Amino acid sequence: MPSLPASALPLLPARLAPFRAVRVLLALVAAALALSGCGPEAPKFKGSDVTGSAFGRDFALVDFEGRPRTLADYRGKAVVLFFGYTQCPDVCPTTLSTLAEAMKQLGPDADRVQALFVTVDPERDTAELLKQYVPAFDPRFVGLRGDAAQTEAVAKEFRIIFQKVPGRTPETYTVDHSAGIFVFDPAGRLRVYEGHGQPPDVLAHDLRALLREGK
Repeated sequence: MPSLPASALPLLPARLAPFRAVRVLLALVAAALALSGCGPEAPKFKGSDVTGSAFGRDFALVDFEGRPRTLADYRGKAVVLFFGYTQCPDVCPTTLSTLAEAMKQLGPDADRVQALFVTVDPERDTAELLKQYVPAFDPRFVGLRGDAAQTEAVAKEFRIIFQKVPGRTPETYTVDHSAGIFVFDPAGRLRVYEGHGQPPDVLAHDLRALLREGK
């Protein structure tokens, strides 16, 4: 290859600049891809990440021992919150059974988790009935209730829809309600929403992720 005249040498950087820019750009893209694959931006939860949401911030209810409860009472634990009612024929017992199995999968870490069952049927779900029903799935589970106004308020805060469906008699109505699980980190922040039907291993995975953050 013939050599370039000396007068052309100063022009080489300008002529090669576009090619060098492309190489630099490709290197930066490769580095960014490498970081995205192994850095903290990778998805952490198997449920829906709702970190920073402007709903589900707190509640003011009473547990089945008659003690007023808010989210702050469970600070330091990951909290799992579910809405339902004791006479629910399928969704509620299935979800509570799933939560109980997730607790088993967590092993000793389950002691750092608090599961809460909020009734949307305070008319029939007395404190005594909740005390019999909820811990039957796991002795650590707690049932919460409020009067009609408190129930409406907490449902609005968590964007829960519920409605009575008449039965054969006034006492045998059912309640249609939103089904899903709200998961809070130990600092009391809503982080994950688990849609209805998630298996226990998904719940256990997401709870472990939150508990690791809290260490």
